[in-house]
Amino acid sequence: MTGKKIVFAVTNDLTYDRRMYRICSAMAASGADVTLVGRRLNSSGIFTPAHFKGLRFRCWFNKGPLFYIEYNKRLFFTLLGQEFDIVCACDLDTALAVRLAAWIKRKKSVYDAHEYFSEVPELTRRPAIKKIWEWIAKRTIPGFNACYTVGEELAVLMGRRYNVHFDVIRNIAPSSAGGQTLLENAVNEKILLYQGALNVGRGLEACIEAMVHLPDWKFWLAGEGDITEQLKELAKSRGVGDNVVFLGWVKPDHIPHLMKQARLSINLREVGSLNDYYSLPNKFFDAIHAGLPSINMNYPEYERIIKQFPCALLIDEVKVEKIIAAIQQLDESPALWQSMSDACTRAAKEFTWENESMKLVEIYRRL
Repeated sequence: MTGKKIVFAVTNDLTYDRRMYRICSAMAASGADVTLVGRRLNSSGIFTPAHFKGLRFRCWFNKGPLFYIEYNKRLFFTLLGQEFDIVCACDLDTALAVRLAAWIKRKKSVYDAHEYFSEVPELTRRPAIKKIWEWIAKRTIPGFNACYTVGEELAVLMGRRYNVHFDVIRNIAPSSAGGQTLLENAVNEKILLYQGALNVGRGLEACIEAMVHLPDWKFWLAGEGDITEQLKELAKSRGVGDNVVFLGWVKPDHIPHLMKQARLSINLREVGSLNDYYSLPNKFFDAIHAGLPSINMNYPEYERIIKQFPCALLIDEVKVEKIIAAIQQLDESPALWQSMSDACTRAAKEFTWENESMKLVEIYRRL
C-alpha cells in the first residue's frame, strides 16, 4: 500500500474512537498515507495521532436531520479538496458524501459498517426517518468497491439485504499483557465494569437496580451519554450512590488498567433492533484480552464464540434478577471464574487485532 492515499470519514469526534484509531494505524503501517476526517466539538480534546493525519471541522448543528445534511455537505466539499486513491465511509451517515465524491473523482470507495445503521433502536422507533436511511443505504452500499462489518452474522444479513459481499473485520483492540490470575482477582474489590456510551437500551438501569441487592459490589461506568444524569439520579434515589461510580470518558489506553481492577465485565443490549441482536462490540474482546469473565446477551455472535471458548455467561433477558443471578453464580464459584478466565486466555490467542489487521490490509490491497 506504499504511497496510496486513503481517507476515512466518520461523523463523531475522533478523540475516543478506538476502532478508527487502530484501523488508520494499521493502514498507515502498511505504507498508506492515511487521513481520518471527523467532527470537532466544543469538548473535543487534542487529537495528534502518531502515524496518520486527523482532520476535523465544526458544524452549526450537532444533532438531528440538519446535522446530517450539514455534515455530509461539509464532508463532500472537504473530499473534493483532498487527494486520495481510496475513500472509506464509516457507517451510513457518511455514505452519501463519500460515494458522490468518489464518483466525481473516479476513485475507489469502501463501506465500513460499524453497525446495521438503519436498524439501530433510535430508528426502529421512528419509521419515517428509518425509510430515509434505508433509501440512502440502497442507493449507496451497492456502489462501493468493497464492504466490511464487525461480525459474521451481520455480514450475511446485510449482504443479502443489499446484494453485496461483506468481509468481516472484528472490533478487537490490540493485545495487551496477559490477564489476571485468580490470586490477583481474589484481592480485588468486587467491581462490575461497564465501558461505553451511557445510552438507552444498554441495561444500565437494571445493573444499578441490581446493586441494591448486591451491597458488597460496586458498579463502575466508564463513559458518557444521553442518560448519564438519569442514571446518577437513579443511583441516588435507590440508595446505591456510593456503590455506583461514574468515571466519565476514559482514554483507550486506560481501559486495560480498569479491566485489571474489575472482577467482572458486563455488556448488555435490550432486544429491540436487529443491530443490537447481531452486535459484537470491542468491549467483549477487551474483557477476553484482560482474562476477565463477562456477562453478555444470549445473541448469535456471542453464542458462536462462547461455544468454542466458554469465557463468559450469557443471559436471555435484561432483567434485574437475571443480572443478580449471573453475578452471584460467578461470585460464589471461584473455580468457575477461573475456568472462564482460562478460556479468555485461549480465546485471546485466536481473536487478535494482528489477525484482523492483516485481513483489513488485504481488502484495501485488492482495490
